Amino acid sequence: MFLFLDPIAWMLAIVGYVVMFLLAATIAPKIAGRLSGRLSLYASMALLLSLIIFIFSATLVGIIYAIQAYRGVPLNLNDPSIFWYLVLPVLIFVVIANLITYLISPYMINIFYGATADPRLQEIVDSVASRLGVKPPKAVRVRGPPNAFAYGNIIAGKYVAVTDGMMELVDRSELEAVIGHEIGHHKHRDNAIMLFLGILPSVIYFLGVSLVRMAMFSSNERRNGSGNLILVLVGAGAVIISFILQILILAFSRLREYYADLEGAMAAGRSSMQAALAKIHIYYSRSPMAREEISESKMKALFIYALTDAVAEPFVRVTRADIERIMRSEYSAIEEMFATHPPIPKRLRFLENLLWISQ
Repeated sequence: MFLFLDPIAWMLAIVGYVVMFLLAATIAPKIAGRLSGRLSLYASMALLLSLIIFIFSATLVGIIYAIQAYRGVPLNLNDPSIFWYLVLPVLIFVVIANLITYLISPYMINIFYGATADPRLQEIVDSVASRLGVKPPKAVRVRGPPNAFAYGNIIAGKYVAVTDGMMELVDRSELEAVIGHEIGHHKHRDNAIMLFLGILPSVIYFLGVSLVRMAMFSSNERRNGSGNLILVLVGAGAVIISFILQILILAFSRLREYYADLEGAMAAGRSSMQAALAKIHIYYSRSPMAREEISESKMKALFIYALTDAVAEPFVRVTRADIERIMRSEYSAIEEMFATHPPIPKRLRFLENLLWISQ
């Protein structure tokens, strides 16, 4: 019997998935860092995406073969009963859960952050969007220390949010670079891409849990035979593979941050994008209380800077020497493991190597 009607099994399965997600988050930065250091940005993203799709597809085929072997029927990928019997219920559950989150999240963010329209900010967003060749999203101003993020959906529309602290921290060109970064997320359809990719490990994970439970609680005469062992082995393997997929997807997400930085540099110049990142980095480095606030935020994956957050002095001056110093600076390996974004020194070095982008 599958776990679809067993609330305790669902709870345990979801807890297990959350634990694996957190473990994956500690490994993903290392993978993204290695790829981005050895390959071009586009090649790194293409490689990771191809690997994710291949692993998902191969695992799904393996699961279908396992259930066919368990039922004692010829191995046939065209057998529609396998899809209706196993894959579709899990797929429906995962898609509905992700779709609900996707639909309600913009409204929850607006309420949580007290988002308000800002005509001056909208003018800047319109100007930057025009330079990047996209339709301008809605500009909102939100409460909080320096940060910015992009969010939205097909119903609520696209938003770019900038905090009060960010408006005070950066100058006009730096603000345009930050906004260019956020518009870049919309331009690259990162919200939709990550929504789709997030479904893949969830499907494999819950299918794996279902196979194990089927083997444990089946009343079939093959319960103690080889068919039962196949289900257990394939189910456990699927759970492990879902963990690997989650690592690769988190690494892919980090590469998208470099991709968005590229748009910020194209919109306002490389030096403005570097200066904005450096200012944010210095701002937060001066406040010991900062790191705790953002690290506990459920929205940190959205922020342009996700390592820290604080209430520090609102005026930071950045020189070229400061940027070069930060580029050479070391960063905590532990901090990088738990960050949703690449470290600022890495992002500054990436921008420095964009020789074809104007200053």
